[in-house]
Amino acid sequence: TKSRDAQKVLDQKKPVSILLLGTDTGALGRDYKGRTDTIMVMTLNPKTKTTTIVSLPRDMKVNLPGYSQYSPAKINAAYTYGGVKESINTIQDHFDIPIDYYVLVNMGGLEKAINQVGGVDVKSPLTFDYEGYHFEKGETYHMNGKKALQFSRMRYDDPDGDYGRQQRQRLVITALLKKSVSYKTVLNQSFLRSVSDNSQTDLTFNDMMRLAQSYRDTNEHIVQDHAQGRGQNEDGQAFEVVPTSEQQRITNLLQNSLKN
Repeated sequence: TKSRDAQKVLDQKKPVSILLLGTDTGALGRDYKGRTDTIMVMTLNPKTKTTTIVSLPRDMKVNLPGYSQYSPAKINAAYTYGGVKESINTIQDHFDIPIDYYVLVNMGGLEKAINQVGGVDVKSPLTFDYEGYHFEKGETYHMNGKKALQFSRMRYDDPDGDYGRQQRQRLVITALLKKSVSYKTVLNQSFLRSVSDNSQTDLTFNDMMRLAQSYRDTNEHIVQDHAQGRGQNEDGQAFEVVPTSEQQRITNLLQNSLKN
């Protein structure tokens, strides 16, 4: 249940919010749902020409509005129990913000999208080796889909753990947005076909055209952030508990980014 009329938001060229969900298993037609390992709330504000991207820890402790019997739960379980609808309801409820649209992508779709735009340029925030690739801190790399995927997947050797991985995922998504937010991409049928098998969205083709027309200046300024929690074990389950003050900070950031 969306908390406002998303079509009206686009018609009036007002700041819009999009929930980005990433799954790390197979194609989306797989037999089991899995969990959303990547959860980002993105807002596009054409007036301030700003895109805001906030990562939420996948193990963040929340109450699921539609599944109180399984609450508290990890935020990525919302998708397992109730699909995208429950993910949207949980985030709207928890952070008191509207979610206008969603895009669910599996890693195969991300890899194809990056290849279709000719690769992305990303600066590595740390030095590490992963799956045969080597990255140096401070170096900028031109990455094809496979390299970008491995860059954003590594978790165990990052001193910041999953928060470090979230940062690298935001860097890749931001680089992809910079190259793909244009008419050319939206009108490029092979681009859309290549990602369509691996993604799901409630944005129509017309919605995408309107975003490309009215919102493409929003990538002039990009604000990246994340909700910081702390690890806590409860009945054998490992949660990330985000303190009330941090939750409020993220709510304020996102609400402000949606002000016209």
